[in-house]
Amino acid sequence: MNQALKKFFLNERNIMIIIVINSITVFIEGFDDLPPSLFQVFGVLDYVFTIIFCLELIIELQHFGWKEYVKHGWNRLDIFLVVLSLPSLFIAFSSDENLNFGFFLVLRLSRLFKFFRFIRFIPGIEHLISGVKRAMKSSVLVLLSFFILILILSMLTCFLFKQVSPEYFGNPLLSFYSIFKIFTVEGWYEIPDSIAAKSSVLVAFLSRFFFSAILIVGGILGLSLVNSIFVDSMVSDSNIGLENKIDEMNKKIDLLTEELRKGKDA
Repeated sequence: MNQALKKFFLNERNIMIIIVINSITVFIEGFDDLPPSLFQVFGVLDYVFTIIFCLELIIELQHFGWKEYVKHGWNRLDIFLVVLSLPSLFIAFSSDENLNFGFFLVLRLSRLFKFFRFIRFIPGIEHLISGVKRAMKSSVLVLLSFFILILILSMLTCFLFKQVSPEYFGNPLLSFYSIFKIFTVEGWYEIPDSIAAKSSVLVAFLSRFFFSAILIVGGILGLSLVNSIFVDSMVSDSNIGLENKIDEMNKKIDLLTEELRKGKDA
């Protein structure tokens, strides 16, 4: 294979530039008032980008070898995204005007996720990813408990407010989403206000008190607990390293103190 072509595709900077250009063309294609001729140009460019990324994958596989290439998770992601975008080429070779190509056009957007492979060049990214994995393992029981809490509250509110506010609590799934919305502290007051507008003064007061309690228990205390456990697990590796260094320093200080004491006694 041509060495210049191989050198071009193995240069990460060149691939990043191509991904950026591809992102710009896809963004511009989102405007419906573009001239038809420009749409045709972008359509041809889309096929070109698909072929370019296929060539890049083939060259990298030949250069590194299949076993070495797939060892890295970022490369496996790259293979998946390229394969996922291949159906968009079907448009270029199909003459069926009645066929809906919307699904294939959406798949081409998967190529833009190739940009995430450059995350691996961020300093300390491997340490950060391992920290996230460690935090997920440590937080799984807390997240499960949090999920069960939302599930219980969603069923409770569904039975209580199903008739009064069906748009929020018409079924357990809607109720689950509404409780989750309250926990995120995003527009939570709209739900009790909606119930209060359709109820008596006493029910309105009780419903506002009830949802305020849910907000405090789940949205403020619950999420704070989950976040604190997650963050603590992420940085625990760094804390352990720092504690070990402090322990070593204390041992050296103790040894130095002992030597000074022996010197004075002598």
